[in-house]
Amino acid sequence: MGESQVLGPELVSETKDKVRLIRDHLKVASYKQKSYADLKRHEIEYSGGTSCFLRTNCLSVGVTLELDRIHDVFHVSMLRRYRSGPSHIVSVEEIEVRSDLTFKEEPIQILDRDIKVLRRKSIPLVKVLW
Repeated sequence: MGESQVLGPELVSETKDKVRLIRDHLKVASYKQKSYADLKRHEIEYSGGTSCFLRTNCLSVGVTLELDRIHDVFHVSMLRRYRSGPSHIVSVEEIEVRSDLTFKEEPIQILDRDIKVLRRKSIPLVKVLW
């Protein structure tokens, strides 16, 4: 009693209006998110011969230099410009690279030991200088 039911063309009209309202709200939210994201973006331009780093934390690359598994096409956002520094110089004589482009890291010194205690178990931690 006292309830009005919307039937037929009125229901279709009301539904179309609600869908239009939802689309408008989604467009506004999308534009707002884009404007926030654009504040952090900046144009990056690389030319041939420019040194840069390739971010590999989101790639599935193993420790053994499995570079053949990296796809040769990637997005420019995965590149970071390289700025040289004295800490980046590695002596070539110190690294023995095998014919399959792998190398074996050997520990030089144990720097620190610790035990991380969880609720039901303890995990021994060792800090190693490689």
